[in-house]
Amino acid sequence: MALYESNYIKLVQLLGESRKGDVEAVSRAPGDLPLYLSQEAQDAKRYTQDLRLTYLFRNAGPDVADPDLQLRLYLDARMAEVRGWADHHRHGVLLHLRRCYGRELDRRWARNMMLSKWLDYLLERGHSFRGINAFELADSPA
Repeated sequence: MALYESNYIKLVQLLGESRKGDVEAVSRAPGDLPLYLSQEAQDAKRYTQDLRLTYLFRNAGPDVADPDLQLRLYLDARMAEVRGWADHHRHGVLLHLRRCYGRELDRRWARNMMLSKWLDYLLERGHSFRGINAFELADSPA
């Protein structure tokens, strides 16, 4: 649970204040790819919020989202966890994590450790969704 709490704190640093309504935003940091955020769902009582956080690689073919993390924020408990990620990864470390950890608890640990390290990286690079008007951004993932 300490890892989930730590991920929530880092996400709050990255996201800023909780947004109401549909969220689609892009963070740009020097020397890094654009980071895409979208809200997948929010419960009626606003206890949980499901988000998607990813890079979007634009190729000649279809766009590739990687790592394509589906996150659930537990707003009342102040915790965040990775609920899912892409089945196919372009990055060796993500492929290794997927192959090596077959049991459910191992998979959850690996996904949430990856999120923790990625959030550290994103914050160090200068990514932030603070101050972005998420409702007016046109450059968002499909």
